[in-house]
Amino acid sequence: MLRIYLLLFCGFFFLSVFADNKIWLLVDTSALTIEVKKGNKTLETLNDIAIGRGGAGLKTHRGDNITPFGSYRIGWVGERSSYRKFFGLTYPSVEDAQNALVEGIIDQATYNNIVTAHRYHQTPPQNTPLGGRIGIHGLGRADEEVHKTMNWTHGCIALTNRQIDHLSQWLDKGTIVKIK
Repeated sequence: MLRIYLLLFCGFFFLSVFADNKIWLLVDTSALTIEVKKGNKTLETLNDIAIGRGGAGLKTHRGDNITPFGSYRIGWVGERSSYRKFFGLTYPSVEDAQNALVEGIIDQATYNNIVTAHRYHQTPPQNTPLGGRIGIHGLGRADEEVHKTMNWTHGCIALTNRQIDHLSQWLDKGTIVKIK
């Protein structure tokens, strides 16, 4: 994202353009990678991630095992997760809620609750018909060999314990995560 600033210096206006240099993640569900980005620059790439058993795309209901496409933020950090560490995403997004409302998957009250949570930079409800508790996590005590051979999550993005420990240095609540 580019930010444009108008600066006043000795009575003259100057237009200044700054690239947004915040860290964010790009999750590529086809290549099974996570890129750590700063602006448009890739700082690091983590390979061999796992996604939902149902693949990636538009989630239609809780339990569909699909990793959702979209733009989210890290809404909470679970340091004491059975998956080593858990970085919870702000799923469902307002866009997810709009699609679900149009399709009749959620009602107006659920839609309003999701939108309100996003408006106030809170984690949206995690118990909607669209599901919830989507995040990025490690393996915990799970078998690393299984992780290497198949997509096994219920919609989350999984890494090895070593990878999640390494990735955690870049992440904090509010970090943008784009899933494609």
